[in-house]
Amino acid sequence: MFTIEHEFDATVVTLVDEAGPHLTEDVVISAFDDCVTVTQVDSRTDMPVTITLSLSQLRDLSMALDLPEGSYRLRKDET
Repeated sequence: MFTIEHEFDATVVTLVDEAGPHLTEDVVISAFDDCVTVTQVDSRTDMPVTITLSLSQLRDLSMALDLPEGSYRLRKDET
């Protein structure tokens, strides 16, 4: 299950784990004009952990999901 909310400065997607006996905390993805943040509460410390991806890192990640194992570098004209 997931939700999508459009806020003033970001689009926020929340991913809810419903897949079995060992559920993980919700994942919150916030898309801003210049970056994307991914936040999840660490169940051991009960503190949120956030990573920030630049838009080029996000592009690389989306492409990597469909590629075989290896090392890649995109050319400038492949954006």
